[in-house]
Amino acid sequence: MRRLGHRHQSKQSGVKGMFGRLSFAVIVLVICTVSLLSTVKSNTRSISRSEIDVDALWDTAASGGWRPSSAPRSDWPPPPAETNGYLRVRCNGGLNQQRSAICNAVLAARIMNATLVLPELDANSFWHDDSGFHGVYDVEHFIKSLRYDVRIVESIPEVRKNGKTKKMKAFQIRPPRDAPVSWYTTDALAKMKEHGAIYLTPFSHRLAEEIDNPEYQRLRCRVNYHALRFKPHIMELSNSIVNRLRAQGHFMAIHLRFEMDMLSFAGCFDIFTPEEQKVLKKYREENFAPKKLVYSERRAIGKCPLTPEEVGLILRSMGFDNSTRIYLAAGELFGGDRFMKPFRSLFPRLENHISLDTSGELGKNSRGLVGSAVDYMVCLLSDIFMPTYDGPSNFANNLLGHRLYYGFRTNIIPDRKALAPIFIEREKGHTAGFEESVRRAMQNTNFGGPHKRVQPESFYTNSWPECFCQMSAVNPADRCPPDNVLDILDSQLTTGGNDDQEESASSNSTSVIEK
Repeated sequence: MRRLGHRHQSKQSGVKGMFGRLSFAVIVLVICTVSLLSTVKSNTRSISRSEIDVDALWDTAASGGWRPSSAPRSDWPPPPAETNGYLRVRCNGGLNQQRSAICNAVLAARIMNATLVLPELDANSFWHDDSGFHGVYDVEHFIKSLRYDVRIVESIPEVRKNGKTKKMKAFQIRPPRDAPVSWYTTDALAKMKEHGAIYLTPFSHRLAEEIDNPEYQRLRCRVNYHALRFKPHIMELSNSIVNRLRAQGHFMAIHLRFEMDMLSFAGCFDIFTPEEQKVLKKYREENFAPKKLVYSERRAIGKCPLTPEEVGLILRSMGFDNSTRIYLAAGELFGGDRFMKPFRSLFPRLENHISLDTSGELGKNSRGLVGSAVDYMVCLLSDIFMPTYDGPSNFANNLLGHRLYYGFRTNIIPDRKALAPIFIEREKGHTAGFEESVRRAMQNTNFGGPHKRVQPESFYTNSWPECFCQMSAVNPADRCPPDNVLDILDSQLTTGGNDDQEESASSNSTSVIEK
């Protein structure tokens, strides 16, 4: 440029014109270069770490205009003053299996027009904890919240006949697994009308999940996400732990399902010592049906729970660094500390409910229902939740559904089937491109936004679209209920002559006259 200018000093206007043209050319070149770089970046996003925006994951997922809504959207008459009889259920399993059973019990009572007796929690067999419903959930809130749906009493009332008072005995039935609605309206209802009360036990997975009635499904959501509220002291303890975690910024909760029962169920033994394998095999023989399981085959298709080290490697590959604060919700990890050391070296800022509980309450019985309830609430309120084994895990599955309903909170769900060959190759010494491969596998997972429910995903894991609505919905079925829906339900409850339900429901010794 300078030499060009020197040769044509006498032509000032020509220089200005040429300078203007060259400047324009430079600008065009810069724009094209930026555009090219953007295109290259766009084309290579699938293999770069920036594809998984860790900062964005700390926020909630995009809602797509949906919001949680489980209120009735069609005619929903209140429960009548006189019902067909009393329904007792015994909810077996852990806290979250029991939670699903309670939802099913309320729906079953509605289907049969029955009065529900406060569900029994079979705590002793699994938790060695006899807290029961009263020890874990807010009973008054539970009954009041469901007053538009079912009549609830705390116990079967006494019966007065021929001047004598006696207890009504419930007829015991073992319901079929995943029983259809028709079983409750025929077999179960017939026995209820015959005996006045029935006792369904066990009551885990005893009502079909997929029911072609959106109002029935929304009732399940009302129970699960509104009526089932933990007792005040559990909520206070959970909030204090969450506040301590949040005092230092974002935190992630991980359900580390590397425990004896799940490892035995999956048949993943080979990474353990001979003595440990004996323990796992013995547990499997005592608790699960016989089945030939080959570890290498199970591992290759992602049927084994992720090890703590594998969990850490996934998070590190996604871009989380060692400053990430992690809350561990887990029972006793099988295999001892040797499995936790690699994970702790990657993410040293680890906490659990024992380390954060200043009251000392959880240290007395960390495996009890209260400890599980606190883990549930902390995981629900965490910025990110990561289940490491979402197969038959009621804890993880219920939380995924609750976090979806709670506002599309971010979940990281490892695709174990896609990740398995990547980890197997790493164990063989083929580490080149490992993190890139992990990122590619994780890019195909859902991080918490609304999505269609696909088998084997359960309704309790994903209640979309039944329990969600859109303010500007194209489909009338997706429209939100009116703002005065509670006033409408209250009016129906009053005119239906059932406004005395709260008083009668809270009574433990209500008597009825048998005709």
